[in-house]
Amino acid sequence: MQNSDKKNPFSAVTFHEVDAEYAGQRLDNFLIRLLKGVPKSRIYRLLRKGVVRVNKGRVKADTRLATGDVIRVAPIRVSDNSSQGMPGRQMRVRLNESIIFEDDGLIVIDKPSGMAVHGGSGVSFGVIEVLRADRPEAKFLELVHRLDRDTSGCLMLAKSRAGLVDLQKQLQQNHIKKSYQALVKGKWPKGKSTINAPLKKNTLASGERMVRVDVEGKASVTHFSVAKLYKQASLLNIRLETGRTHQIRVHCQFSDQAIAGDPKYGDQEFNQLVKGFGLKRLFLHASCLEFKHPISNVRMKVEAPLPGDLQSILDKLDSLI
Repeated sequence: MQNSDKKNPFSAVTFHEVDAEYAGQRLDNFLIRLLKGVPKSRIYRLLRKGVVRVNKGRVKADTRLATGDVIRVAPIRVSDNSSQGMPGRQMRVRLNESIIFEDDGLIVIDKPSGMAVHGGSGVSFGVIEVLRADRPEAKFLELVHRLDRDTSGCLMLAKSRAGLVDLQKQLQQNHIKKSYQALVKGKWPKGKSTINAPLKKNTLASGERMVRVDVEGKASVTHFSVAKLYKQASLLNIRLETGRTHQIRVHCQFSDQAIAGDPKYGDQEFNQLVKGFGLKRLFLHASCLEFKHPISNVRMKVEAPLPGDLQSILDKLDSLI
């Protein structure tokens, strides 16, 4: 690799050979890690212009890299105001305090509500960008799965390509158990334990993305059990069999028992009720992950307790019984 400027290591042409650790990774994800401080939108623009080439050829963002590939990056101007390309200290501290498990193979965090898992769509930094910025020595760090921005709880990241492939294979084979807790409108009916309803993504005229039950959608299965019944609501334990976008939220809406605080799929009257109890966000929490560790092969269970802001809502509902 050639460098001519310590402040901007990409002021001259640089070459980067892909080793086995990154074989199979998408080019855009490789560049996001490599070009720290360069906005994602600019990275995609550089790819379209041919500023980045693989084995001397123009390539697309979704190109999968192979061991021995040589990536050529033409000179790139990077803003002197490096603070614009780095997440703030407060965000980094908050996220590091949210780590509930970490070893040589993976990280599990208790993701705070309101934090996106990755940047984009008006969000400068998500979980993955913050952790990469805070761990510049880390050769590899990738999300194993995703959570909605407003959902709190267990989120797993892999520290190696092999670990990521192993864990994502477990997900595809339904060998990772993902459990959630949600507060929903009304009393959940006895005997309703599974919703099997296909989901399809739709884009409204306004550009907003919505998901709805549709016979032409992808198979989607969610399992439910009642944790506690309240006077006007039910606390549910939920397990995903599939992992579609907004699956739990849409399946609850489909059952006419929307999740409390859901601005997209919720019930307006119910949302106003729980807002009166102090709820300020979606009452959906990823409470537990059960999986086989990619290195030790030991079956693991990692839990994230219900956050204090959600527990306080349940305490207030208790007082109505």
